[in-house]
Amino acid sequence: MNNRREFLKTAGLATVAVAMGQNVMAAGTKSAVEKSTGKSLTLSKKKISVDDQWDVIVVGGGPGGCTAAISAAREGAKTLLIEAMGQLGGMGTSGMIPAWCPFSDKEKIIYRGLAEKIFTESKKGVPHERANKLDWVCINPEHLMSVYDKFVTESGVKVLFFSRLASVEMSANDTIDALIVANKAGLTAFKAKVYIDATGDGDLAAWAGASFKRGNEDGVEQSSTLCFSFANVDTYNYVNGPDLRPNNKNSPIYDIIRSGKYPLLDPSNPLLCNNLIGPDAVGFNAGHLELDSTDPYAVSQGMITGRQIAAQHLEALKEYQPKTFGGSFIVRTASVLGARESRRIEGDYTFTIEDWKQRKSFEDEIGRNSYCIDVHKVGFVSPPDYKKGESHGIPYRCLTPKGLKNVLTAGRCISTDEDTFGSLRVMPPCLVTGEAAGMAAVHATKQSKPDVHKVDVQLLRKRLKEEGQYFL
Repeated sequence: MNNRREFLKTAGLATVAVAMGQNVMAAGTKSAVEKSTGKSLTLSKKKISVDDQWDVIVVGGGPGGCTAAISAAREGAKTLLIEAMGQLGGMGTSGMIPAWCPFSDKEKIIYRGLAEKIFTESKKGVPHERANKLDWVCINPEHLMSVYDKFVTESGVKVLFFSRLASVEMSANDTIDALIVANKAGLTAFKAKVYIDATGDGDLAAWAGASFKRGNEDGVEQSSTLCFSFANVDTYNYVNGPDLRPNNKNSPIYDIIRSGKYPLLDPSNPLLCNNLIGPDAVGFNAGHLELDSTDPYAVSQGMITGRQIAAQHLEALKEYQPKTFGGSFIVRTASVLGARESRRIEGDYTFTIEDWKQRKSFEDEIGRNSYCIDVHKVGFVSPPDYKKGESHGIPYRCLTPKGLKNVLTAGRCISTDEDTFGSLRVMPPCLVTGEAAGMAAVHATKQSKPDVHKVDVQLLRKRLKEEGQYFL
């Protein structure tokens, strides 16, 4: 567990703070780079511009960030969405995940509200899928980008692409004063009444001082994956050939690994998820990378290795499934790494594996979830999946970081334990937590002093139900 002062020791933000004429690093502490090189540089003091027109600022334009921004704008807030890439959608677009995780409890759709609307629109980009299909629906990433663009911009949200959070400035230990953002304009300070962390890695909340946990007791985190897609696949043979996924004991992935020709393919935990995302095009969620997604050097190397893994998959499938993949080529690798796990920001409530097993409901739940415990760690044994009609509630208190008054979390960095993180990290529940966070943020802005912990949860639930969300 870390706090802001401890985290700033490794955040490497001292230069930004000095540029603002403020020393936020504790005396004697060093950044990760300085620890490595033994060197530091003090920048000359200078002023930077301030943009303080916003009610709500959302950082991160993945599924949770998009629905948070849409929801906040829909509630009447002047909303800014800051995204590091040049497109919205996160892992469904930039990350090239080839299919949605299930949207149903095996009986009915349970991720509703904005989640259902976005899901329904995304299906128009994959006309080969059944219209009434709810689970493991393929994703056309280019089409999904346009869906997010439409929903976000039509709601009135202002989007700022190619912009990265560089630092967090505090007016008090529990209150953010401004975010420092780096882009082509240099450094700019952005101010709002309430901020939403949808960064996935929990950067905003962690840098503001929120406590967090990572991995298991030994610090081991889930593996990451760089997704990719092949074109010129023989669709007939693909559809009628063997199931490539490793849950099929006759999948060619096992012969491929046993051959020893493809050393980057993980023999201890093979992954070869795949989906037909368009005519003669197959998307892959395949291969594992062991790295820290908050370490920029590790992520950089991971991108390089990930592309090598994609190339080895192509070479292997050409050899072992020549009728299907003999003429194929890699059409694209993802622009962002698929990091399954990093920081879990500690909230007022931590959702646990016992809650998941008990299918627990909560008085403050803001949505439901029915996904399995999907953990990518060698040797991990998942509990049995839910039966038809079963789901659990997602408490609002998982979205409220301890010790921070004007910050909410949405998406992958909400408060869970190690195991249930494997269930709540995927896109459908991220869409749900985002919508709730955006709405709650606006309700907090109407207080004399915004405090997300004091939001009227029953009013929040009433509004979410009015917008179509499902909970008990």
